[in-house]
Amino acid sequence: MTYAVIMAGGSGTRFWPKSTKALPKQFLNLFGSGTMIQNTANRIKELIPQERIMVVTNEDYVSIVKEQLPKVPEENIVGEPVAKNTAPCVAIAAELLAKKDPEATMVVLPADHHITDQESFLKILRSAIAKAEDGENLVTIGIQPTRPETGFGYIHGKSESGSEYSGNMVYEVNAFEEKPNAIKAQEYLDSGEYFWNSGMFVWKAKTVLKEIESQLPAMYEELKLSSEEFYTSTHIPAVNDFYQNCESISIDYGIMEGAGSVYVVPGEFGWNDVGSWTAVYELAEKDALGNSVQALNVMFAASENNLVLSGGEKMISLVGIDNVAVVETDDAILVCNLNTAQGVKEIVEQLKGSDDYEKFL
Repeated sequence: MTYAVIMAGGSGTRFWPKSTKALPKQFLNLFGSGTMIQNTANRIKELIPQERIMVVTNEDYVSIVKEQLPKVPEENIVGEPVAKNTAPCVAIAAELLAKKDPEATMVVLPADHHITDQESFLKILRSAIAKAEDGENLVTIGIQPTRPETGFGYIHGKSESGSEYSGNMVYEVNAFEEKPNAIKAQEYLDSGEYFWNSGMFVWKAKTVLKEIESQLPAMYEELKLSSEEFYTSTHIPAVNDFYQNCESISIDYGIMEGAGSVYVVPGEFGWNDVGSWTAVYELAEKDALGNSVQALNVMFAASENNLVLSGGEKMISLVGIDNVAVVETDDAILVCNLNTAQGVKEIVEQLKGSDDYEKFL
């Protein structure tokens, strides 16, 4: 049977001040149609109902997950006591699912992606599942690049290795590449053999556990020590022990780059990883002057291509301002150039380092 594992432990620092420690990005409604984690669950419901979804999140957010995804069984919500990157998240989810269903297939999805073409996405997902179940294969979903993007990692597929699964081509992975410079990114785009690394994966639980045992033996040992108590009265302490004792490493570095049978299913389905306020602006509806408004009271004069987001009733006015995001909450106001919106994380770091200002996080 097929299950989904939604990774929802991020802090969403680039979306401050809307995203806070108490309510990070994945639990926000940024596009007017449900929160990001709700949208992630809803877009796969045709294949995987909430009853077969597992969510791995920060232990502080377990109650939020229960509220936003009420049909997900409580035992399927894993609270991480400490952030240890994505490999431990995948490891514990695989072990928990394997205990329930030794033949479980896992679809691993970040909680905070935006996808506009749900039908095409589900077709790609079906192909990835078919390949994952046809042997001991690790499958990732690659995004067909549309520009020479330097902000994403890339997947190099072997064009000569393609075979069709459920109507889509699947290719053997030649290599995973780090974020390139502009020249290299253009070369990747021109070659037609490179895809953006979406961070979405499909495999059998037992297949990825075998890879963890081979490539991350210390993590696997900790997992097996804790797993004896999974789904017992000491389940939560056992989960905590695993996280406290395992290493912090991503699934890409820890498993995918060293595995043998790794495949990519390329797809185009309106994907965006929503990495900054710039992405929110690009995806939002805009007026004739390119201004996007998610607020009650806003006026513009000689101002174009701006994002204004506020839950309050203050009048927000922009005069002679272009290409700016204005984000207001009860406690803070952010004004940033949309071209440099990634720099919001620098403000968050400054807030973290200040006893006086940490309350604004």
